[in-house]
Amino acid sequence: MITWMQRHKKYLIVSIWISTIAFVGAGFVGWGQYNYGDKAGAVAKVGNVEITMGELQKSYSNLYAQYNQMFQGNFDEEKAKSFGLQSQALKFLTQQALILNLAASYDLQVSDAELLADIKTRDYFFKDGVFNKDVYKEVLSKNNLSIKEYEASAKKDLLIQKTLALLPVQAKDSELKILGTAMNIADKIEYKVLKTNEINIDMSDELLKPFWEKIQNKFMTEVSYEVKFIKQAKISKEYDDATINEYYNENKADLKDSEGKILPIEAAKDKIKEELNAKETKKEALKAYIAYKKGELKDVEVSSSTISLSNNSFGAEALESVSKLTSASPFSKPVMVGGGDFITFELIKTNPSTPKSYEDAKGEVISVYVPEQKKAKLLELAKSSFNTFHGSSTDFITGNDSNKLTDLSIQEADEFLAALFTTQDKRGFVSLENGNVVIYNILEQKMLSNSNVNQDNPIVKLKSAMFNESLVKNLQNKYKTEIFIQGL
Repeated sequence: MITWMQRHKKYLIVSIWISTIAFVGAGFVGWGQYNYGDKAGAVAKVGNVEITMGELQKSYSNLYAQYNQMFQGNFDEEKAKSFGLQSQALKFLTQQALILNLAASYDLQVSDAELLADIKTRDYFFKDGVFNKDVYKEVLSKNNLSIKEYEASAKKDLLIQKTLALLPVQAKDSELKILGTAMNIADKIEYKVLKTNEINIDMSDELLKPFWEKIQNKFMTEVSYEVKFIKQAKISKEYDDATINEYYNENKADLKDSEGKILPIEAAKDKIKEELNAKETKKEALKAYIAYKKGELKDVEVSSSTISLSNNSFGAEALESVSKLTSASPFSKPVMVGGGDFITFELIKTNPSTPKSYEDAKGEVISVYVPEQKKAKLLELAKSSFNTFHGSSTDFITGNDSNKLTDLSIQEADEFLAALFTTQDKRGFVSLENGNVVIYNILEQKMLSNSNVNQDNPIVKLKSAMFNESLVKNLQNKYKTEIFIQGL
């Protein structure tokens, strides 16, 4: 499955970009193969849209979670690396940015009402079958997301959907008729499956190391930051009615319920206290930050840590803040983490990305080397045997009869039949995306009389995928893409 996904990743990206906020609750997943250039404040810029390090981390986490779901929990960092998930995460964001540039050119926007309506459809914010604002806050908090951060990202996602909705794709009647004719061609075939698991590969260092030497720059350590930091714990105070009333009158436009209505003061009191506590905590954190910069810090514990994308207990915002620090400007302003604490960081050292040693990279090298060698050996076997093989025979089958090829999974059969009914060769072989190869011989052919083609047919989906891919290419020519990140 992973090989099929690897080879179809450009189409997966096109389909995934449409809904980045569709999955919440993935948690943080880090990755490591990268190295920052001079513009560390942004990892890339597309047209007028900048892509931040925090967005890159979230993109990776979301993609990781989606693939982990596809693999039923059996997706890991080794698979992520072999699948190039780092590059996918960045490509995903650059494609998003292209659409956002297009949206800006047409002055498209998403209103608060549209945002609220969308949020209230997300079942992970439901309680007893309906949207619940307390569950909403709890889910975001558990995923280290502020409401402001999540809603900004959700608005961006909706804006992309709105933009793409202006560009509908439909199949013409003539195209459907042509497809119907093609789908009614039936073949009687003889076939045999050559499987990768029947091929043994020599993985000795004598063969593996020269392979690694040619591509060693693909196996890199991750950038890490050695830091010192101080923490200002969350302050919890009691506030009199006058203070609460004053804050309410100044900020009530931002104190709204799940339907976007301004909360009455009694209903808003807990939120007001929370915001006042955050304000007081930040005020004390700023005092400590100034003293820390001046070397005048007293009675405050200074801790040390090493932070990277795969080793980060502080959250995306903190890592993004640290990534912008330099030896000339090593102190970060206080950053809120977790449940309301503020952290001030001091950069001690940046450890850049470097090629891994052969021993450290060996596991990753094997995951690339073995499939490549198995594919090559299977192709050699297919070329030498497709003219003389003996295999299983079928009745007349069409492109929709994947369930009749019992030697193949449904996914393999779909892939094989798609290739079979577009080939001009009576005998030949088809390389499947999982590395297996099917050799075949077309024994007979005839035309059926079925007619069941409609707008839900795969041709519509195919045209949509092709249109989206063409749109991306067109926008890439229109909007300049600058990548400030190396190793991807």
